[in-house]
Amino acid sequence: MNADPNFRAVPLRRATIYRMVMGDHVCPFGLKAKAQLEKHGYQVDDRWLRTREEVDAFKAQHGVKTTPQVWIGEDRIGGHDALRAFLGDPVAGKNDTTYAPVVAVFAVAALSALAARWATDTLTFASWLQWAIAFAMVLLGLQKLQDVESFTTGFLGYDLLARKWVGYAYIYPFAETAAGLLMITGVLLWVSVPVALFIGVVGVVSVVQAVYVEKRELRCACVGGNSRVPLGFVSLLESAMMVFMALWMLAMV
Repeated sequence: MNADPNFRAVPLRRATIYRMVMGDHVCPFGLKAKAQLEKHGYQVDDRWLRTREEVDAFKAQHGVKTTPQVWIGEDRIGGHDALRAFLGDPVAGKNDTTYAPVVAVFAVAALSALAARWATDTLTFASWLQWAIAFAMVLLGLQKLQDVESFTTGFLGYDLLARKWVGYAYIYPFAETAAGLLMITGVLLWVSVPVALFIGVVGVVSVVQAVYVEKRELRCACVGGNSRVPLGFVSLLESAMMVFMALWMLAMV
């Protein structure tokens, strides 16, 4: 017995989850939902649906189309996304704007450049910045190369040169990646510098025209065609970065 007169028992929060756990399939959303409940301090009654017949019977009984399904007390919350919304951590929609891919690319590029310069014992701010930009170009090119067709569809929405010559949209991701790799190695600068300068200038003009002159709201193809990054500052930064890098390398020749 607690002798503290100010002590108040905190009621235990309980939740029940029904999720698929079969021999050949464990539902990932069921695992995520269970983890979310535990993260928020719920004691979870974890009930497994072990066969397709159990799953179908459960859906028919409760009039639901998907599993997992979560109850808190007597109230059915719903599936994984509904639970996240209930707990105040909603899942981003497919069309919601996000800068996460861009942040990831530039952060990994910066850290990769730091690690590489550290390993080669050539770490200065200038050398790090040079490689950070070059690594970012390579990673951005890689994002585009994963689905070239999807990238070109988005790119043709705003790039002025690609609209005149569609082939340029297909060349762009290869040119960006190659220029970045050559700038890292420091060889064939007579190739990488003009390429980076050219595509960078065209990119700057295209983004300024589409976003700041025509005031169009578009998605940026800078991290791939399925990007939810809005066209604007990020796209301008990518192109300006290439121009800066090209001029810097030119000044070093």
